[in-house]
Amino acid sequence: MVEPMSQTTAAAPNKTQAVFDATASTYDNDRARLIPGCDAFYRWALELIPVRAKTIVDLGAGSGLLTRLLRDRFPTAHIHVIDFSAPMLDKARERMAGDANITFHQVDYSATPLPEGLCAVASSLSIHHLDDAGKRALFSRIHAALKPRGVFVNADQISGPTPELEERYKALWLKQVRELGATEPQIEASLFRQQEDRCAPVQTQLDWMREAGFADANCWYKDNRFAVMAGTR
Repeated sequence: MVEPMSQTTAAAPNKTQAVFDATASTYDNDRARLIPGCDAFYRWALELIPVRAKTIVDLGAGSGLLTRLLRDRFPTAHIHVIDFSAPMLDKARERMAGDANITFHQVDYSATPLPEGLCAVASSLSIHHLDDAGKRALFSRIHAALKPRGVFVNADQISGPTPELEERYKALWLKQVRELGATEPQIEASLFRQQEDRCAPVQTQLDWMREAGFADANCWYKDNRFAVMAGTR
C-alpha cells in the first residue's frame, strides 16, 4: 500500500533525488561489488534491531534491499518503507509484491514527520546525503519517534576524520571494489551518486546521536568508508 505522510515532499529540486532516479535501474546489481564487506555490513544492521520489534521504519529504503532482509528477519513486523525516489520505490514494491504488512511512503524524510511509537528505525546508505544540520535534526526526530527501548540503526557511508584519512579511504575503496570485480561503468555510476554525498565521521555522528538522547550510541561495525552505528532510546 502507498500512504502519504502528513506533509508533502518539499517542492524545491533535490539533486540527490535526481541522481538516484537516474541510477535506480542498475542500483541492485551494483551494491554487492561496491560495498566491501557487504554481508557483514547488513548482518550487523539486522542484529542490532530488537528481536520482538513489531513496527519498523526502513528510512531511505531505495530499492528495498534492506526491506527484504528486515522482512525475512521479522516476518510479522509492520514495515514502513520511506523514500523520495519514485523509481527506487517502484523497485521496492516489485521486490516486496504481495506483502500486505508494508506501507510505502514516497516523501522526503528530512522534511516529513515520521510515524510514531516505533520499535526500530533502520537506515542503510541514505542519511549521508543530508548536511550536518539535517543529520542532527533527523537524529532528534528519530529519537522522539521511538518507543522506550526502541533502537535506531544507521548503516551508512562515513568520511575520514581528517582530510588525509578521507583521501586514503577513497583510494582504498577504489582498490577494494576493483578487486571485488566492479566494472568501470559500475564505479562511474557510484561516483555519479557520490556527487551529492555529505558524509560525516563516525565519532561526530555518535556525538550527535548522544546529543539527541541516545546515551548508548556506539559504532558496532566499520570497514573503511562503511559503518554501522546504533543507539537506544
